[in-house]
Amino acid sequence: MELGRFGIWTSALDRQPAAAVHQAVAELDRTRLSALWVGEAFRREPFANSALFLSASSRLVVATGIANIWARDAQAMRAGQLTLAEAYPSRFLLGLGVSHVPLVDTRGHRYDRPYTAMRAYLEAMDRARYESPLPAEPPPRVLAALGPRMLELAAERADGAHPYFVPVSHTELARRILGPGKLLCPEQAVVIDPDPGSAREVARRHTGAYLRLPNYRQNLRRLGFSEDDCEGGGSDRLVDAIVAHGDATRVAERIRQHLEAGADHVAIQVLTRDPLVVPLAEWRELDRQLLG
Repeated sequence: MELGRFGIWTSALDRQPAAAVHQAVAELDRTRLSALWVGEAFRREPFANSALFLSASSRLVVATGIANIWARDAQAMRAGQLTLAEAYPSRFLLGLGVSHVPLVDTRGHRYDRPYTAMRAYLEAMDRARYESPLPAEPPPRVLAALGPRMLELAAERADGAHPYFVPVSHTELARRILGPGKLLCPEQAVVIDPDPGSAREVARRHTGAYLRLPNYRQNLRRLGFSEDDCEGGGSDRLVDAIVAHGDATRVAERIRQHLEAGADHVAIQVLTRDPLVVPLAEWRELDRQLLG
């Protein structure tokens, strides 16, 4: 799989009809950005969504960031992975994770002992029966890993990690724990706006939503942020660490810092004032800045 160094992480396409998604993905396919990451939560089902993206492009790697282990059993997860990997050789990357209490409770499950649940789930995936044609090569999987134990599990039982909502300092830590030879694909949120005040306004809508989830707050405290930093949508220090903002040149510098810290690939999430708009112009500008 040629994952490349830079990809796009977006939920904006989930707010568009399928025809508009096909058009946007085809335009992204014409850039030099190499991957498209899709989430889950309360939007389109990620395997069906991945098939939509893959069918609209000719070269993009499509990755789940992430598929929730509580949303489907291990056999269904492996079947979905192998189906897409066989149909689109070397173009589907499975990212899976334990998600968060509010997103699990609404499905009628009990969020408990996430590390133990993930270890057992991976073992069940590896044992799962599958009687359809297999891909030519075993497809890769990465874990949504933040803390040391889940990163160690990503090194032991997966092909690497996809940390989300993290600063560059976490990438340095994750590389040390994963060791060499494992994929490290952090997400980096960005706002392309040279005005710090208006950029932080957009960024704080993003950070405020995720700071309500205990897993992210706990991870940020491990990295040296205080409880006060996590209040009110995040302090300027926290917001600036999580969301790169400025003109495209400055944003590109932050993205490259993840590579310098040990990342193999950065999944770039462009935040805009209107979340219903697909940020094609910003994707093209990042393509020029990073790969031009």
